[in-house]
Amino acid sequence: MRILLVDDNRTTLRYMTKLVRKLDAEPLAYDSPESVLSDTSRLDFDIGVIDFQMPFCSGVELLRALTRLEKYRDKPFIVVTADTDPSTRMDALNAGAIDFLTKPINPLEFQARMRNLSALVDARNKLADKADWLRQEVEKALREMREREEEIINRLTIAASYKDQDTAQHTRRVAEYSEAISAAYGLDVDRCRDMRLASPMHDIGKVGIPDVILLKTGKLTEQEFATMQRHALIGRDILAESSSSLLQLAAEIAGSHHERWDGQGYPLRLAGTSIPLSGRIVALADNFDALTTARPYKAAWDVETTVDHINERSGSQFDPDVVKAFNKALPKILSVMLAHLPSTVSREVQRVRSA
Repeated sequence: MRILLVDDNRTTLRYMTKLVRKLDAEPLAYDSPESVLSDTSRLDFDIGVIDFQMPFCSGVELLRALTRLEKYRDKPFIVVTADTDPSTRMDALNAGAIDFLTKPINPLEFQARMRNLSALVDARNKLADKADWLRQEVEKALREMREREEEIINRLTIAASYKDQDTAQHTRRVAEYSEAISAAYGLDVDRCRDMRLASPMHDIGKVGIPDVILLKTGKLTEQEFATMQRHALIGRDILAESSSSLLQLAAEIAGSHHERWDGQGYPLRLAGTSIPLSGRIVALADNFDALTTARPYKAAWDVETTVDHINERSGSQFDPDVVKAFNKALPKILSVMLAHLPSTVSREVQRVRSA
């Protein structure tokens, strides 16, 4: 236990120092307020004992100066005074003192007060340690819960793409494109990470679409296309009842990633900012990947044509601000393409990047 002692009377200061040592505590003795204030950058103590009447700076003024500093704000202070005026004691209490000692100092009273305050400091420190331990345990539990949520997302993504390896690759690319666009849009790091984790679920509802339609290589009939459109609501309904914020975000994306800025999308024909931002971002990421990769019913578009296509539809199919973020994120998106696409397409991407 370290006890700060401040008194301009050196006899009193030496006397208090001896009493502190008898308690097996460490005295930090100062004979002027100025020397205390000059040492605040390195001064560390558990209890403060300050004389009220000192030249140049009173004990109350010193107390106010110390308690303005964060590291001393919660320290217990005792003011030593021969003044019995109630206003003196009220000034000290208002400045942060919790107790008083009357001069001349009674050694038994001094040591009893120090023992009581030492016990208080010990109890407070143990409580702080317990609170810190509890905080760490809560953080650990939250991390473990988050890891389980991410595992669920990963397993659902695998299940959704089990019948089609192309779909599996598509979801991985859309995840990274969505994260890149989110970062360029200005979302914080945690939200961008959530977008990467949740966006692969955008097509989870396709598990409810008959294989005869889902795996059809030719053009869909109007009726088949109407059935295919149901995957957005199916996906939303699969995920929506979860208490997990990550799965709720995935549900939001699944239900809104085919909406259009102009209100001509599906399933709810939402328009503008009534479409969740997550859905607006994934809609563009999904569209970019769909156009730049070959499908059974179409050849892959080149990157330049796809970028022009997206920019032309800014304000109609896509949110203009998301399109701006897409253009800003394009170098990162092209890097993702290089990492995931076949070598023939990779050469095309390299050409665009170097142009």
